[in-house]
Amino acid sequence: MKYVLLLSLLFLSACSSVKNDVRTPDSHAGATYLTSYAQSLVGTPYKYGGNSPDSGFDCSGFVDHVFHHARGINLPRSADRISHVGQAISTINLRAGDLVFFNTRQRRFSHVGIYLGGDRFVHAPSSGGRVRTDNMREAYWKKHYDGARRITSRG
Repeated sequence: MKYVLLLSLLFLSACSSVKNDVRTPDSHAGATYLTSYAQSLVGTPYKYGGNSPDSGFDCSGFVDHVFHHARGINLPRSADRISHVGQAISTINLRAGDLVFFNTRQRRFSHVGIYLGGDRFVHAPSSGGRVRTDNMREAYWKKHYDGARRITSRG
């Protein structure tokens, strides 16, 4: 009986540590959850200053909402300010869940989205639009690309 209890405790503690690992920012499972959640919001209307699925999103509100929901991380409320959070990474090192930045308003880091992998990203594009995925190799996005950042810790 003691052995059954001991094995049960070991099994439960192993499950507990796996659960914690899934939530770490750099884990594959954590990135999969974040990007899956972000993609579930495709079609949500754009709203300037918006930060919820109910009222709509602007680009930084979308990114902040996804990171808060999926990782418990609060991000600043402008693409420019978000561009100072985390670690700068090169395009060749992009991983799903990284943030990608673009110059869409004649100023650097004026737009942000979430990298999905395979040169695709999800974002809240502009007034009158909806959350959608785009390919970073498309001429417009390639021309306006400003860089990427990896968010590796909470808060």
